Amino acid sequence: MNGPKVIFTIPLFSGIKVTESIVNMWIIIAALTLLSVWLTRGLKVRNPSKKQLVIEKLVIMLNDLVRDTMGESYMSFAPYIGTLFIISIVGSLSSLVGLRPYTGDLSVILAWSVVTFVLIQANGIKRHGIGGYFKSFTAPAAFITPLNIISEIASPVSMTFRHFGNIAAGIVITSLVYGGLASLSSVVLSWIPSDVIESIPILQVGLPAVLSIYFDLFTSFLQAYIICMLTMVFIQMKGE
Repeated sequence: MNGPKVIFTIPLFSGIKVTESIVNMWIIIAALTLLSVWLTRGLKVRNPSKKQLVIEKLVIMLNDLVRDTMGESYMSFAPYIGTLFIISIVGSLSSLVGLRPYTGDLSVILAWSVVTFVLIQANGIKRHGIGGYFKSFTAPAAFITPLNIISEIASPVSMTFRHFGNIAAGIVITSLVYGGLASLSSVVLSWIPSDVIESIPILQVGLPAVLSIYFDLFTSFLQAYIICMLTMVFIQMKGE
């Protein structure tokens, strides 16, 4: 409800605060790194294992998605799109194991959007050259150049708040429901001694699980998919 907690402070540059989001992301990155090492061990050209077949299927699905959305000439972006999807979905689902999802931290999503923004601009320069890149801001008429610039800057901002808003809303709503059900348990079971009521939050069972299915599963996959699709569309449009 109050944002990520500060876990510790690095005594450099007047103190660098390391928040819960940063620590949780380190944990996720370490876990994904170990998982990647395990998944890529013992790969074979012939008689592949079931593990390898599953991974190859996922890679093919990713490549098909990038190819169908952006075109064959943009296949070099497939690793970035895949990484963005994985780090987003795993970060959002980390709440299922008791971690605060770092996707509910505005600074994290903003950093992703800034990286995407740089890729969009770099792709525009690569495809059209410096002159063509700046000329694109004057299309279809020179007098709307300020609007084109504002639109370009607004792209990462909209991506940031779209992703952050949905995940953060899930955190807030779930917290409010848990708190409300705890209070309701105290009212309904007021005839039981307070020390017993606190140990039996009976009304907190059931409804939070339903909310978790929506916010932790459905919304997490949806937002990861949306941010990847927007990234691909913006990069491809800048290269046209």
